Formats: sequence, structure tokens, C-alpha cells
Amino acid sequence: MAKGKNVLTTGDVARICNVAPRTVSKWFDNGQLNGYRIPGSKDRRIPMAELLRFMKAHNIPTASLPAGKIRVLIVDSDEDAAINLAESLQIKADYEVKTVQSNFETGIVAQKFAPHVILINLLSEEIDAANICKSIRRNDDLQTIKVVAMTNQLSESECTALLQKGFDACVSDVKDTSDLIRKIEQTTAIVY
Repeated sequence: MAKGKNVLTTGDVARICNVAPRTVSKWFDNGQLNGYRIPGSKDRRIPMAELLRFMKAHNIPTASLPAGKIRVLIVDSDEDAAINLAESLQIKADYEVKTVQSNFETGIVAQKFAPHVILINLLSEEIDAANICKSIRRNDDLQTIKVVAMTNQLSESECTALLQKGFDACVSDVKDTSDLIRKIEQTTAIVY
């Protein structure tokens, strides 16, 4: 299994949980383990975040998971602000974090880094947050990535509009790292 893989097969899950693939299929079919089927096939796929939630809920040791840290990509044209936020997330939550300053960099890094979450500063100059979100939603390989819009003093109606455009969450106080970490954990469905 490749490092940084966001979606797993039933065989991957069986190896991680040390059970037979049929057991994983039963968990999936009875709704204990969420995921999706490949269109036109019986093959099942389970997002890494869902597997982590399932393992924690059933007291299955998570040490065998290949991706121990949540990977976060910060998209912000203000390099200093992005670096400060990255350091804060690394220290407070032990996330693996990368930063980018343009739409182009976002696409390249998202493909290679396979982040669980992309944080986009809506006030960034020359960064089209809506287009980045739309591109991620259109790319089958990036479907499991959660996209979080960040800006200061976002109203509830503005946040609702962003959610309708495909964002998974909104953060209206970029400096409140604890709230940001909470949002990241909620969007990746990680239950502690």
C-alpha cells in the first residue's frame, strides 16, 4: 500500500486490521464501515479517515496505519502567515503541513503530497479559491480531500454559500488554531 494513500481497498483494510477480506466486506455491507463502491463493479473503497474512525470506535489498535499524521496543505499568498499557521498546526496537533502560494503550486503539491485537508485563505491575492475547490471536486484521485475556506469574520450566510459551492467547512477566525484543529478533525471524521 502506498504511503499517503487516502482511499483503501477491502484488502488494504483487512491487512491493517489483521482480518480476512470477507470480514471487511461484511463491515461495509452492514454499514459499520462507510465507503463507496466503484461504479459498474462490486469493488469497495474505504477512505482512510473513515477507517481511522472505525478503528477507534472498535478499539482496534491504529499503530498499523500507514499514514499516522493528518496531512494539511495551506494555500495562502501571504507566505509568512502560511508558515506561521503551518508551524502552529505542527506543534499543537502534530500534523504534516505544506504551504503553497499559488493556484499552480496547489495542483502540483496536492497530487504529490495527497493532503487530507486543504486550507485556503479566501483573501489571498491571485488565488482563486472557488476554482481550486471545483478542480479538486472534478478530479477522481482527489475526491477524499476536504477543502476548508479560511477568512476572518465570515458570516453564517457567507459560510452557507461556500458550503454550497463545494467547500467542506469554513473557519472565520484564522488566528484561533484550536478551532481550526477542531474543524480539521471534524471534516476528516476523526473521533478522539
